[in-house]
Amino acid sequence: MSILAVDRRAWRALFAAQLGWMLDAMDFLLFSFAVIPIREEFGLSNGTMGALTSVALIASAIGGMVFGRLADRLGRVRALSLSILLYSAATAGLATSAALWQLIAWRLAVGLGMGGEWSCGSVLVAETWPAEHRGKAMGLMQSGWAIGAMIAAGASALIIGRFGWRVLFLIGALPAIAAYFIRRNVEEPPVWTQRAREKSRWSEMFAKPFLRRTLIATALSSSVLVAFWGVTSWLPAFLATPLAKGGAGLTVTTSAKWLIALQAGAFFGYISFGWIADRIGRRPAFTAFMIAATVLVPLFAFYARTPFLLLTLGPLLGFFAHGYFSLFGAMLAELFPTRIRAGAQGFCYNGGRLASAAAPFAIGFASKTHNFAVVITCAALFFALGGVLVWLLPETKGTEL
Repeated sequence: MSILAVDRRAWRALFAAQLGWMLDAMDFLLFSFAVIPIREEFGLSNGTMGALTSVALIASAIGGMVFGRLADRLGRVRALSLSILLYSAATAGLATSAALWQLIAWRLAVGLGMGGEWSCGSVLVAETWPAEHRGKAMGLMQSGWAIGAMIAAGASALIIGRFGWRVLFLIGALPAIAAYFIRRNVEEPPVWTQRAREKSRWSEMFAKPFLRRTLIATALSSSVLVAFWGVTSWLPAFLATPLAKGGAGLTVTTSAKWLIALQAGAFFGYISFGWIADRIGRRPAFTAFMIAATVLVPLFAFYARTPFLLLTLGPLLGFFAHGYFSLFGAMLAELFPTRIRAGAQGFCYNGGRLASAAAPFAIGFASKTHNFAVVITCAALFFALGGVLVWLLPETKGTEL
């Protein structure tokens, strides 16, 4: 069956999840572009700024688990809408921050909503799309992150210099409109409605026959997310850091423009990975992307200083260091039964986020005494570990849900 022949209900579910993930990325990444002005206004260190990102990642891990469980109990669509309302309100709330504790509180709330959106949206797509096109659908959903990141970069370049960082966060309230659309126009997957009354316990994922899958999948997401957040949460600051300190020596506005090019590469990476994974399998596609990401991060960190290299290496880094995320939505859904799917998917993926929460803080702390490029390269080594761990899980290509 052609992908264009997939029914309208599945396309609506995909659009809803992609829209939610796009706006999630926009809200979450606005903070990365505002790191320098916030740091200067509040007199904070790089380590503290990294800790604020770590706080959000810890909260996202909790949010993913909680909303995943809610999605199994209340429905995918209802839980998805609630998660979007939470992160949009919290992002706008950041604009009111007058002290460090308020920044922490709002970032916690943003993280809770962010983790919940992925857990609910990814399982919604996985359960409404046929097995032969599930990887492609997850790639299209995941591409929303790149679009949201480009919007965040563009908005930052236009707003911070003219109006300040507080105005930037006010646009974070816009996703609330998407929550209303989703609640009104998207139906629950039939596979969930047919089994909604089945008794399920969260503890099932920690018992046979699922325990091994749960532990390995969590270790896999942990390794990859340590690398991803260790590198990407500091990219705007890295590009704006002076050359003498191991950065790229760009201005905040200029670095935002180059990050748009990187995210353009990520957009095509997300979509391409889905097609490749449906063709050759989840594991070989993932390993190929991991190898490329491990090589490209140090090349970008040490050599991307001229417009030519930024334009060449940036999109390539975006393609391979982001595109593989389509794997998690498809493969994790294919590893677990419907009654515990959203909860298990939320635990495994967001358990990785919990582990990765140390990465932004560690990068910020280490950058005070070590070359920025060296520190980012060390984080990228966890990509290679992920390329090995995926082979401890079964190949799930073509699995019917």
